[in-house]
Amino acid sequence: MLHEGYCEFQQGSLAGLKMFTELEELIADNNLLGNDLQLPVLPNLHTLTLNKNQLTDIEALLEHLADVTPSLKYLSLLGNEACPNQLVSPDKDEDDYQRYRYFVLFKLPQLKFLDTRKVTKTELMEAQARGAFMKVVKPKSEAMPNEAGSENCPLPYTPLPRGSRDARNHKGVFAKCRYIYYGKHSEGNRFIRNDQL
Repeated sequence: MLHEGYCEFQQGSLAGLKMFTELEELIADNNLLGNDLQLPVLPNLHTLTLNKNQLTDIEALLEHLADVTPSLKYLSLLGNEACPNQLVSPDKDEDDYQRYRYFVLFKLPQLKFLDTRKVTKTELMEAQARGAFMKVVKPKSEAMPNEAGSENCPLPYTPLPRGSRDARNHKGVFAKCRYIYYGKHSEGNRFIRNDQL
C-alpha cells in the first residue's frame, strides 16, 4: 500500500506513474491533461480524480481506464468538457449530465461513486440497459475556407443574386415576393373533423 510518494511530472503528462504500480489513490486535478492521457496499468487504483483538465473525448478515456484501472471505484471528471455540467457549460442541463452518468456507468460498471454523487442501483440498471445509447456525438467541424480559397471553391448553392455573392463587394438586396399563399390547398387541417373544431 503506497500512501506517499514523490515523483516530478511534466505538466500535462503522467508518464512518471509507471514506478508506482501499487498506487491506490491519484488526484491529478488542474494538470492540463488532454485526450492523449495514458496511465500505466494500476491494478490497485480505486480513486481517480481528473477534475479541471482538458479532457474532451469521454469514450476513449473510459475505454483506457477500463483497461488499466480494474479496481476503480471512485472517479471524478468535473471541470472537463467531457463532463457536461452547468458549472462549466451553462448551455448544459441536468439531462445532459444524467446521460453522461449513464454512459460512464455503462463503460465502468464497477464504479460506486461518480463525480459528486453515489451510484444508485437504479442508475446502474438504467446504465446497463440504455447506457450504450447515451454517448454524445458531435458533428465533425469542417474547416471554413479562407477568403483567398473561397474563390477557388465556391459554395454549391447560394440564395443570393450574382451581384451580391462577392463578400468584398457586398451590396444590400431587397426584393418583393411574387407568390402569395392563401392556404386554399393546405392539407394541414384535412384530418380535423368539424365536430373537433
